[in-house]
Amino acid sequence: MKKYKLDNEEKQILKDYNDGKYVSVDNLDEEIKLARETAINTIQKKKNINIRLTEKDLQKLKARSVETGLPYQTLAAAVLRQYIERKITLTL
Repeated sequence: MKKYKLDNEEKQILKDYNDGKYVSVDNLDEEIKLARETAINTIQKKKNINIRLTEKDLQKLKARSVETGLPYQTLAAAVLRQYIERKITLTL
C-alpha cells in the first residue's frame, strides 16, 4: 500500500472520517456530479492576458468582429484556441 504524507488538516479529516463524524448524503450521485462539474469549471477558468498589437491589427480585428457578430476579444480567443488545437495553421 502506498504511503502518503498528510498535512495537519488532512490528518484531522482522516481522523474525523475514521471516528464516524462524516455521513453520506441522500443525493450522493447528484453531489458527485456537482463536484465534478465544479472541478471541470475550475480547470477551465479563464485567465486574462496582455497582448501587444499594432493599432492597425487591432482595428482590423475589431472590424472582423463586427462582421462575425462576436466581441473582438472573444474572436481573438477563438482564433487562438483553433490554432492551439491545430484546426488552423499559421503562415509567417
